[in-house]
Amino acid sequence: MQKRLSLFLALSLLCSLVSAANLTDAQKEKLQQLVPGSTLSDSTMSQMADIFYTREMPVRDRLRAISKLVGLDQMPKGSVFSRTICIWDIAGRNGPVFNAAMEQRALATEYGIDLKMEPYTSETVMVEEFKAGRCDAALMSGLRARQFNLYSGSVDAIGAVPDQKHMQTLLQVLAHPKQAAHMVQGDYVVMGIYPAGAAHIFVNDRSISSLAKAAGHRVAVLDYDQTQAEMVASIGATPVSTDIVSAPNKFNNGQIDILPAPLIAFEILELYKGMQPDGGIVDYPLTQLTMQLIGRLDKFPNEVAQLIREASFEAYPQVMARLKQETDRVPAKWMIPIPDKDKQEYEVMMQEARNALKDRQYYSADMLTLQRKIRCKFDPARAECSQ
Repeated sequence: MQKRLSLFLALSLLCSLVSAANLTDAQKEKLQQLVPGSTLSDSTMSQMADIFYTREMPVRDRLRAISKLVGLDQMPKGSVFSRTICIWDIAGRNGPVFNAAMEQRALATEYGIDLKMEPYTSETVMVEEFKAGRCDAALMSGLRARQFNLYSGSVDAIGAVPDQKHMQTLLQVLAHPKQAAHMVQGDYVVMGIYPAGAAHIFVNDRSISSLAKAAGHRVAVLDYDQTQAEMVASIGATPVSTDIVSAPNKFNNGQIDILPAPLIAFEILELYKGMQPDGGIVDYPLTQLTMQLIGRLDKFPNEVAQLIREASFEAYPQVMARLKQETDRVPAKWMIPIPDKDKQEYEVMMQEARNALKDRQYYSADMLTLQRKIRCKFDPARAECSQ
């Protein structure tokens, strides 16, 4: 799914100098040290800025132009930059995300960049390593990213993005330079946001086809998110604390009755085992999930991150094609249709939940406003659009 992720990240490191025209003398000197044996003139820095800020050229073309301008492509391999990128892949070193990153790593060496890719099967462990400074950047779920950036971490807000056309528009907006200020929070910067598919409700009993019918049943909630447990308890269900790695096994073994998960997990995590013989998937998306690349601001200035964000959105068609391949593997027999009346009730409930969580600063008010504008763009007749 992240086929071109590491390539974009690697090549974008070349642009650490493009903001030099706006830097102090001390910062310029520090950047100059990254290019041993050459002196960058003010005119060169100005040319780099012109290349960097034009949006008429594809990102990779801009990167090649900057590399040639500075001469990085002629330097000894591995002599310029070294960064450690931690990647969460449930399958670890043999997983599709990590292998895709390693395939592209060799290309980075052509530009004098040394990328160290570190796989993690535990997202919890990876995030702690990232916080401790052992990773310069980390690829994680949008739910985890919320602790590093409330704005981008609210993209996954419940019911806020109805379908993929809404998601594409949202990610296009977020990749625009006008959004750059929102992408920095404290010591961290958002470097890329990637679609990960819609989250649905997997159940071991088809009669559990609505939130009201979830009462009395065991529902998986993430162990690091107390708010999820509170929401589940409020509808009369029993929250079962777990993590992303162990949750599928608990569902397949009958330890939990209800598991929110993306459709792509159906075959990869063998969730059909937990649904046999009488279970299914509620045919209504709770939210659109994301994977987000979060970097340390001292390693990736926001100007660099901006280019990576643009490259991330350029990869949208390829990511969606991969997601479709996986979701198409779900047999139609497993889908549980629900009446339109129930869908309308869900929308109202989820809107109320978003507002309540916004008041608790669990979601970003600015992100919820942006998402509402996009929903109203596609469907002006929605009740919320007249408010």
